Amino acid sequence: MIGAVAGFIARAVIPGKQNMSVVATIVLGIIGSLVGNLLGSLISGNGFELGTAGWIGSIVGAIIVLGIYVAVSGRKSVRR
Repeated sequence: MIGAVAGFIARAVIPGKQNMSVVATIVLGIIGSLVGNLLGSLISGNGFELGTAGWIGSIVGAIIVLGIYVAVSGRKSVRR
C-alpha cells in the first residue's frame, strides 16, 4: 500500500508526463521505499540497512528514483 501511494505522489511531484502503468508506479514506490530506507540509515549513522522506510522516506525515495528514471530515459520531444 505504501508503495502505491509513494509512487503516485512521486509522479504528481515530478513535472511532465511519465508513461507508466499502475504496476510500474507501485514498483517505483517499492523501490523508492528501499532507497529511502537506505539513505535514512546512512544519514543516521546506523550503517547499511536494507528494508522498507516509513511514509516520508518512501515518498522521498520514490521521487529520487523517478527523477533518475526520467533523466535516464530522456524526454522525447514531439515533432509536428
